[in-house]
Amino acid sequence: MKGLGGEGMKRREFAGLLAGAAASSLAWPMAARAQPSDSPVLGYLGSGLADDQASLVDATRQGLKEAGYVEGRNLAIEYRWADGHYDRLPALAAELVRKPVALIIAAGGSDPGRAAKAATSSIPIVFISAADPIKAGLVSSLNRPEANVTGISMIGSALEAKRLELLHELLPQAKTLGVLINPQYPAAKAQKQEVEDASTRLGVKMVVMNAATDAEIDAAFASLAQQQAAAVLICNDPFYGSMREKLAGLAIRYKLPAVSFRREFAQTGGLLSYGPDFGDGYRQTGLYAGKILSGARPTDLPVMQPTKFELVVNLKTAKAIGLAISESFLLRADEVIE
Repeated sequence: MKGLGGEGMKRREFAGLLAGAAASSLAWPMAARAQPSDSPVLGYLGSGLADDQASLVDATRQGLKEAGYVEGRNLAIEYRWADGHYDRLPALAAELVRKPVALIIAAGGSDPGRAAKAATSSIPIVFISAADPIKAGLVSSLNRPEANVTGISMIGSALEAKRLELLHELLPQAKTLGVLINPQYPAAKAQKQEVEDASTRLGVKMVVMNAATDAEIDAAFASLAQQQAAAVLICNDPFYGSMREKLAGLAIRYKLPAVSFRREFAQTGGLLSYGPDFGDGYRQTGLYAGKILSGARPTDLPVMQPTKFELVVNLKTAKAIGLAISESFLLRADEVIE
């Protein structure tokens, strides 16, 4: 189907990505043991959970491979994971700098990039973040990044209004819509302002819930149901990406149509996802890292942004919560899960 931003990932491609991801967690320690001693060492600083990010790490490896670097053959990778605790990132970044590593990939929001940037002004850094990299202080220019930092801007945090519009389109009679925001996410204030502006434009009441832990997520959904929210927007955040199965399950339990930013949310039972192809973004991150390892300067590599966005609809979930979705809406989707 032709979607909002071009052709989406085919089911078989997605299945292949998952299959590679399943094997990746087993491959990391084996690759480290087999690593030639004269190969460059790359640092991977992630804000999320290793298990959750396996498919994205696999996509990063694909980009590195396209640039001529294969982990365990001519490249070693040191992984550091904050497991959703952003306050751990500065210490983890400092640890990678002390190794030292030849380059740092900073993944999962702007916090890993900021932590790496604060830890070193000489080691090249390639970030991938959905927040605005200029507002986040990662770079001052997209076309000509300065110093040792460049990367991929997925601009996912700038799409909250569009996701809210999708919910409103599905439920035009809804008077109240819920929004879930992680207050620890660097772009949280901008997200709140964006959805408040969108709600005013759409003429609906917004119920904004802050949740940064498992318990707070449970309480937020219970409160949304009590306040009779007709649907919920789950804002862009690496922690929410890791918690997608829980979030999708709660949305079904409370019969709340829900939209989030990663296609995996819809794949695991969420009603809708809308956003860029994160797998391709991480592949590009690996490709940039490989180019720098081969001699390119970060200042010569402009910050890249996605050019297509995917709408995924889980029709099985729609039936489970008793929601009818029009044929015209389904025809716009890049993927319909039945």
